Amino acid sequence: MDLEGLNKKYKRLTPRGRIIELYKDFDETKILYTSSFGTTAAILLKLIHEVNPKQNIFFLDTTYHFIETIEYKNQLINELGIHVIDVLPEEWKNEFTTTDKTWTVDQDLCCSVNKVEPMEKLKKGQEVWISGLLSYQNAHRKDLTIFEEKEGILKFYPIVDMTEKAVAQFFKKNSLPHHPLEAQGYSSVGCAQCTVKGKGRSGRWSNSSKSECGLHL
Repeated sequence: MDLEGLNKKYKRLTPRGRIIELYKDFDETKILYTSSFGTTAAILLKLIHEVNPKQNIFFLDTTYHFIETIEYKNQLINELGIHVIDVLPEEWKNEFTTTDKTWTVDQDLCCSVNKVEPMEKLKKGQEVWISGLLSYQNAHRKDLTIFEEKEGILKFYPIVDMTEKAVAQFFKKNSLPHHPLEAQGYSSVGCAQCTVKGKGRSGRWSNSSKSECGLHL
């Protein structure tokens, strides 16, 4: 099925229905799922684990995450029973960005070394990449469709059209724990050096025009 056909077919389905259909339409061994364990991550983690508990979840561990994010990840692993695989950047490059404090001089390079390059290795041989992007999060994401094709892989956003209200309702209905930094004013959480308190994604790279780490551009 072509991209337009996929989007038309999946548009009428619920997020859960879309995930169910994905595993019918594609080889599950060719489906990649990454999670940032950010403030909205628990929605997709719960839905996918309910539909396919065998699905591996990959976490890009930049080594710069807030300790609260790691604690939240461990909490969700215990509460949801999910299987998470940590993916680290190349050690010497990561050490360089630490010594150099690359995030202070070239944020794009820091993201490339610690997120984009490890992700490129994960994507090899995969057909579909599941991600929890939401259209209300920023200007870049507002026009996203359920499927898009980027660099030879289909990106699948099953919850992209959930509203902010629907997200809050899902957390409440399913008694999902919130990221501990959310109560402190962090609506979006990334690496500790480049994240401050803020509504939406305004706290990410707040001292620059950057709005994405490079994974979804």
